[in-house]
Amino acid sequence: MSDTTPVSTDQDWRGVALEDADTVSAEAGVKLQARSRRLLGSLLRPHRRWAVLAAVVMIVSEAAFLAGPLIVAYAIDTAAPALIAGDGTPLTVATLGYLAAGLVNAGAKALFVRLSAKVTQAILLDLRGRVFDHSQELSLSFHEQYTSGRVISRMTSDLDTLSDLSQEGLDGLISGILSVTAVTVTLIVLDPWLGIVALLAFLPIWLLTRVFQARSRAIYRRTRTAIAALIVQFTETMNGLRAVLAFRREPRNRTIFREFNEENAQSNGDGLIALAHYVPAVRLVGNLALAVVMVMGSFRVLDGAMELGVLAAFLLYVRRMYDPLDELAMFYNGYQSAVAALEKISGLLEEVPAVPEPARPTPIGAIAGDVRFERVEFAYHPGAPVLPRIDLRVPAGQTVALVGATGAGKSTLAKLLARFYDPTAGRVLLDGVDVAGLSTADLRRGVVTVTQESFLFSGSVADNIALGRPDATRAQIEQAADEIGAGGFIRALPDGFDTDVRKRGGRLSAGQRQLVAFARAFLADPAVLILDEATASLDIPSERAVQAALTTVLHGRTALIIAHRLSTVAIADRVLVMEGGRIVEDGAPHDLIGDGGAFSELHRAWRESLV
Repeated sequence: MSDTTPVSTDQDWRGVALEDADTVSAEAGVKLQARSRRLLGSLLRPHRRWAVLAAVVMIVSEAAFLAGPLIVAYAIDTAAPALIAGDGTPLTVATLGYLAAGLVNAGAKALFVRLSAKVTQAILLDLRGRVFDHSQELSLSFHEQYTSGRVISRMTSDLDTLSDLSQEGLDGLISGILSVTAVTVTLIVLDPWLGIVALLAFLPIWLLTRVFQARSRAIYRRTRTAIAALIVQFTETMNGLRAVLAFRREPRNRTIFREFNEENAQSNGDGLIALAHYVPAVRLVGNLALAVVMVMGSFRVLDGAMELGVLAAFLLYVRRMYDPLDELAMFYNGYQSAVAALEKISGLLEEVPAVPEPARPTPIGAIAGDVRFERVEFAYHPGAPVLPRIDLRVPAGQTVALVGATGAGKSTLAKLLARFYDPTAGRVLLDGVDVAGLSTADLRRGVVTVTQESFLFSGSVADNIALGRPDATRAQIEQAADEIGAGGFIRALPDGFDTDVRKRGGRLSAGQRQLVAFARAFLADPAVLILDEATASLDIPSERAVQAALTTVLHGRTALIIAHRLSTVAIADRVLVMEGGRIVEDGAPHDLIGDGGAFSELHRAWRESLV
């Protein structure tokens, strides 16, 4: 981590974790919905043919389903009188027709489920891939503010919500919409006046739905951010478990987690209460409408204005129109939660990298390693410059050590060269080319960073070394390890180069992980190598092994070494002493020691610490 990178504390944690959760203005809400619709449209577009086919199949299914009441009316008004007269053919036709309608409805619905599953799973597969790819492409500055736990929440909890909606409610939604539409038309055709009475109930239902929509949308936005906060807190606790145990932070973590857990429970509870008010109200309106239609229809039958079979069909249609509203209400509840999840995911996907790939990269060819900082200024936050102004040249092949107190700007300078950040002003040049104009491939080919963490991925030692050059042969991987002095201990492992280093390289010691990292850098063969506190966490024997490896790794290439341990500085051609983001001393190590300046004091203090 940079010695100047901002970090969150307990005091600002809750504000970061629950951003924009409680209140969203109407204008902002419209923008969120528009952003979500754009994302949904882009996901659906490649699969629109299958989606249209699924819709056609569902229309066939609903047509068969809605034929039932008409067949019942035919049976009552035509088949029954014919049967009394001794003709059973109409009843047979009605029975076979009803059976055929049921079979078509069931078969079409089964086909629809298969087609809709194909489309929704393809969409979720695409969306999951987009989230992962985009998260990797976003700049370091984004990830230092948008914690890994929140990215995990987008990938897991939010996507699971969308998956649940697609699996449990999609067929009910489409079926309900088609039923309501078809039944509405049918009722008007059967009896216009009675149909209008039945449809009047939709006015209070629409008002209830609007109220529920406004209330539940706010609730589920809170729910998505609350569950994200839970995941963030859990992730941070597990990643820092050693510190938690060492400093007995369990009670504090328990308090923080309980607050987030209660917020999540409260949000979910509020959602259930809103649903508990909405569903019974919709059901009550539907039942009242059915009762009114039944009474009015009975009078019309008595007056001879309507046949009994038509009234029976009418009532069945009214029931079939209002019954799906229960399913639609349940779907709408899940839909509101999914909308909130989609808003969060679309927000992540619309984040723009702070250090974007240039539209037209500048070709650079073979890289010598000449580095220049021209009038470079940088600030993590406006008005708080970390580097007020830097002018610096490092000739190709020179090893430069950056020393100074914590917060002096050493790591920031290195991050600008690696283009983890872009300068606020000025330019960083590699062989005379602005690094902001280089393609990522060229920049990573030319500049490699080895940090104190020496992160290793789960997998074999060979795989971790090959990160430096993915197309390297096994012989080249082993040669790189031998060149920096790591081959001996690697071959002594249970499976040699095929040994699984486990999570974060936990099977290896700190010194061994660092040697593997140096082998990776050596195999990459960059023109410029940045060592950011690469020996800070090592013991003396491990440091000596790494120091020996450095002689090989640094030979013939430009190097920036950031170090607090001045033993590492001894191999440098040149030392830069930084204070407050400025270079206050610049010279060869032995010259600066004799000058009696800042580096001389640092060197004296280091020598005394060894004694």
